Amino acid sequence: MDAASRLQSQEVPGQRYQAIFDALPDAVLVIAEDGTISLANPAAEAMFGYSRQELIGQHYRIILAQGFRDGVERFFASLRLGQSSGDGTSVHPPFEVSGLRRDGSEFPSEVACSLLVSEHGPSLTATFRTTAQRKESDAGLREAMSLLSATLESTADGILVVGSDGEIAGVNDQFVSMWGIPRELLATHDDAALMGFVLQQLSDPASFLEKVHQLYAHPNAESHDVLEFNDGRTFERYSRPQKVDQKVVGRVWSFRDVTPRRKAQEQARKALADLAEQAAQLKAMAFQDPLTGLANRKLFHDQLTEALHGEDSAAVDVLLLDLDDFKEVNDILGHHAGDQMLIEVARRLRACVGPDDTVARLGGDEFVVLLTGSPDAVEVAERIVDSLNVPVWIEGAMLRPSLSLGLASMSQDAMVASELLRHADVAMYAAKAAGKNRYMRFQPEMMTALVKRTDMEASLRLAVDNDELTVNFQPIVSPRLEAVTQFEALARWDKGGERIPPALFIPTAERSGLMSAIGTHMMREGFSQLRPWLAGDRTRSLSVNVSGVQLRDRDFADNVLTLAEACAMDPRQLVLEVTESVFFDPDEHVIEQLVSLRNAGVRVSLDDFGTGYSSLGRLQDLPVDAVKIDRSFVSMIRTGAEQLPILSSMINMAHSLGLTVTAEGIETAVQAAYLTDLDCDLLQGYLFSHPEPDTGLEIAILRSADAIDALEGLRLRR
Repeated sequence: MDAASRLQSQEVPGQRYQAIFDALPDAVLVIAEDGTISLANPAAEAMFGYSRQELIGQHYRIILAQGFRDGVERFFASLRLGQSSGDGTSVHPPFEVSGLRRDGSEFPSEVACSLLVSEHGPSLTATFRTTAQRKESDAGLREAMSLLSATLESTADGILVVGSDGEIAGVNDQFVSMWGIPRELLATHDDAALMGFVLQQLSDPASFLEKVHQLYAHPNAESHDVLEFNDGRTFERYSRPQKVDQKVVGRVWSFRDVTPRRKAQEQARKALADLAEQAAQLKAMAFQDPLTGLANRKLFHDQLTEALHGEDSAAVDVLLLDLDDFKEVNDILGHHAGDQMLIEVARRLRACVGPDDTVARLGGDEFVVLLTGSPDAVEVAERIVDSLNVPVWIEGAMLRPSLSLGLASMSQDAMVASELLRHADVAMYAAKAAGKNRYMRFQPEMMTALVKRTDMEASLRLAVDNDELTVNFQPIVSPRLEAVTQFEALARWDKGGERIPPALFIPTAERSGLMSAIGTHMMREGFSQLRPWLAGDRTRSLSVNVSGVQLRDRDFADNVLTLAEACAMDPRQLVLEVTESVFFDPDEHVIEQLVSLRNAGVRVSLDDFGTGYSSLGRLQDLPVDAVKIDRSFVSMIRTGAEQLPILSSMINMAHSLGLTVTAEGIETAVQAAYLTDLDCDLLQGYLFSHPEPDTGLEIAILRSADAIDALEGLRLRR
């Protein structure tokens, strides 16, 4: 009797079972011992594209892709063996296969098999479930893990992660390459053998092990030391605890090969020793920059003076330049990396000029080029800008030098060396003011601009003395609470009926020493004007921007707390916004001020998050409570359908460290909805309200409420 006849011969109970069988959502097939399909439910018809009549009697291979067609017999035998041995093994755990539809298309699926024993003999019940949706949901995780993996593999350091149990949790390819570990040894997962392989390369393995034991005896300790190898190599070793939710779960070791640097240092020491024995060479070095080998300031001035008194003095051009934001390279990557960049800049400058021209380093990151008889000084300036914009790799980091260059040429009037150099300096300052990373030729009106800058400084000083600076407030909303929970205080200066943008007068304030006075005025006005609103709900807060100039004041923290107390302001309702650069300030008092304020309840927010030099992983080391995503990332959201893993990564990273996330620069409801879907805590921008004076706070709150309502409606329609 065939399978269909047997089903038809069943009484009412059999019909109920048939109904249940037909209603199952997963595709179910009953496969006889010879591999032929004896039963199939409607879900199987829908999944594989065959009718039930077409499936029954066919071999199961027609529904499996190549490579998966021989597995059922093995599972059949395995299940029968388990039953005969008495261990009860009649079900095989689910496993992944690639299904094959009637139209030839393949799809990922998961199949579970069980042994069915009846009076007609043993059969195999196979239940299929597609896994396509699961794989799509895993795509985001794979993308994030791919980004993390790419980051680890792109670093120049060898990374080793060891769990608290002493077992190796992971390594990157650079670690394997640096230590020359055979792949077959790595594949054994024999940690003891791997440690033995590492120790045999070191000139002092006992010291290596002693340091390891010391660190594991003190899980929170960090270490930085040097390893010497038997073959002459030198590694720097850095170790720090691996933490999850403030709990130490292991230790991360990083190794950097500094052999070339050590050799270079040794060669430099030998060269200096040789120079000490040669008086003639020491005299020559008096006119040479020791780092770059360029002419120094004295030699440049001598050659400039000589050129101005020569027969071709009418064709003398001076190009003065310095590197934009070079201090950040030194602070973040170290002075050695900064020196390497200066050396590379010197090499490129020499390649841009002729053999009779002079390239000099005046000091720090300031260089000067003297052209004599050049047919086109502008062409040389353009060539220098283009040449220095080419990226350079230094100690595993890609840096793109940026410069501001001023060009001054000999005029018909008699001109001394100092005056020509001053003209080049004024032109260079104009290039910086115009946006940096460019050159500008000196024009007489630039002197007028310099006078204006001086006038602005004087006017700003007068405005500070007369309390002419005012404060506007921009609301920051919480999508979760659907309300304004914070205001940011923003400085405003109206000079003679004209509003001066903060981007113009804040740098002037920092440069002239007025920033501390302006900051104190801003806080006092903010505390006073927002006091009624803040008193209405202790969860509300005031956000104030603070610069590194203010934090260098050793009394800054005490002054802030004293001012808050005088204004009846709860320090826990104050948020200080700082940029990443303050954490790289060499003045140790900067960090001390922030730590002291946080201990008193003040929160610290990292402004312009994502635009600095440091990695996301370094965020856990900074004394901050919140981050503010820079508007440049928000502007990438245009339609709301974009895939922007960098935004979700930043928000998830901050949340995993217990930090609050604010996004600024929000101008559209689409941007607000996108960020709300990513669980961004706070939103700020013109969508909710422009900055308003204290008299317009109620208007700003009402506008924000309307925007929140519109946002909620948009999200419901999506």
